[in-house]
Amino acid sequence: MRYRLLAATGVLALAAGLTGCGSSAPPPGPAGSAAPEKLTVWVMRDSFSDALLGRFRTGYESAHPGVTLDIQIQEWDGIGQKVTSGLASNDAPDVIEVGNTQVAEYAASGGVKDLSGKVADLGGTDWLPGLAEPGKIDGRQYGVPWYAANRVVIYNKELFAKAGIAEPPKTRDEWLAVTAKLNKGGDQGIYLAGQNWYTLAGFIWDEGGDLAVKDGDAWRGALDTPQALAGMDFYKKLQALGKGPKDSDESRPPQADVFAKGDVAQLISTPGGAVAIEKANPDLAGKLGFFPIPGKTAEKPGAVFTGGSDLIIPEASRHQDAAYEVVKALAGRDFQIDMAKEMSYVPNRVSLAGALDGDEGTAAMAAGAANGHATPNSPNWAAVEARNIIKEYMTKALTAPAPSPAATTASEAITTILNTKS
Repeated sequence: MRYRLLAATGVLALAAGLTGCGSSAPPPGPAGSAAPEKLTVWVMRDSFSDALLGRFRTGYESAHPGVTLDIQIQEWDGIGQKVTSGLASNDAPDVIEVGNTQVAEYAASGGVKDLSGKVADLGGTDWLPGLAEPGKIDGRQYGVPWYAANRVVIYNKELFAKAGIAEPPKTRDEWLAVTAKLNKGGDQGIYLAGQNWYTLAGFIWDEGGDLAVKDGDAWRGALDTPQALAGMDFYKKLQALGKGPKDSDESRPPQADVFAKGDVAQLISTPGGAVAIEKANPDLAGKLGFFPIPGKTAEKPGAVFTGGSDLIIPEASRHQDAAYEVVKALAGRDFQIDMAKEMSYVPNRVSLAGALDGDEGTAAMAAGAANGHATPNSPNWAAVEARNIIKEYMTKALTAPAPSPAATTASEAITTILNTKS
């Protein structure tokens, strides 16, 4: 699932002017290198502001005489079929932005260029693990990490102060104790819906487990392993400290609206969730804080699902070498820093996390991203999500005395789906 981040600073409002050269300009290309007249780049709507894309395009074209970048904005609705068709066409785009968990599906078609030999040149040893993993299928790197977003804890500073809590918790045990303390006097310590499965995945990863594992050429659902059951047990303890429904997810009802009532102390969301909260209740503006999801120890934040986008090059591109140079620039340090400052996204590199230090929400997100993970890298994973296998399991686990039978049933269903040949 492609996870979107709406930056709290409001920079997604389209800025004026596709002109001017900024810090995202890449270095000049090799002297005397032949260049095509035009490269087509597909970028998804609302990924970036016009101003940011304009700075990149102007700077790139200035540094690469003879190259014209045709940056085309694509709609999310129906994009899967459009990308699949584009990969198979004789007039494919040269660079495509895709959701990071979509790479495996597209690579399975055979239409995506293998960039494994370019990983070192692209600084791959510094990539965020949770963003890089989905782009790597069977040991080959097809997707180049572009930018990331992940969940943090948004909290009401006034309710923390009212409960005498001076600092956010750093460990899971502290988190439970703090939440129990906040869950008094009519206030709700945390709002956590019963089917928030991305959050559950983080707890499972913290325990050393996974949603599914690959054994040779076959997949096996892993929700019934001791590690996954331990993650579910922690989720159950935390969820019980609030009044969240056990049979729905964070969108039913919209959790931002619940938090906006002012009596909820904590919420798990991307930092952009603060925008919706403050829109629903302007009185909460300036009263919201952020911290990374706590881990089992204070030395490391909790594991999180890393959503975001990768860049791919179609095999059918007529300008693969030139397309690679565009990918290298978009994934490079200059553009990543410019992007982080303007869009409040997490850069694709661990070493660039400091670019977000000026904003509390995105700094917390960047800290958590260092322990980022991805969903199982199977072309069939989307079918697991579509059938709500994990969501239904979570409701059963939260309402039954023991989760093991439901976990076994869910694991068997995941195994069947992931091993089904398309």
